[in-house]
Amino acid sequence: MEAYQRSSAKSRNMLLLSVKCSAVDNRECYICIMTMKTIKIQYLDDSIPKLTYIGGKSDWIDLAAAETVTLKAGEFRLIHLGVAMRLPEGYEAHIAPRSSSFKNFGILQANSVGVVDSSYCGANDWWKMPVYATRDVVIEKGSRIAQFRIVEIQPTLTFVEGALDGKDRGGFGSTGI
Repeated sequence: MEAYQRSSAKSRNMLLLSVKCSAVDNRECYICIMTMKTIKIQYLDDSIPKLTYIGGKSDWIDLAAAETVTLKAGEFRLIHLGVAMRLPEGYEAHIAPRSSSFKNFGILQANSVGVVDSSYCGANDWWKMPVYATRDVVIEKGSRIAQFRIVEIQPTLTFVEGALDGKDRGGFGSTGI
């Protein structure tokens, strides 16, 4: 096995491993391993748990309510998540509810998914989750209600107008034939 270090056009460091793959007739295969990114984070106060991965379960990172919130059914509220961050240039964060958030609290994230870009990085750019309550609920401070991950931003796109010639799958809501 040989290892190569190289940088792409976007200055993203990666490690390429060259290995012989018995599954593909002993041909040479390359495995790309992305290097770690550093994010500067500011916590609301010392009571906010430090962010961390939940070992071996997911590459999403949980976010918790930074305050106790009482909501009545039909109420909307921005719930403070207790963190502000400076994301790496060229990346954005996607914030979504945890899979148990509706079951445990009866809340829906009002904007379906939150997107935080790298320009949202000031000392007062706190992350919050916009929620709509479907039932009366108290969400205690420290309750894990959301999760996030960072992803590379979309490349610049150019659109060319013209008729599409691909196979028609049957329109919206269809998985095809």
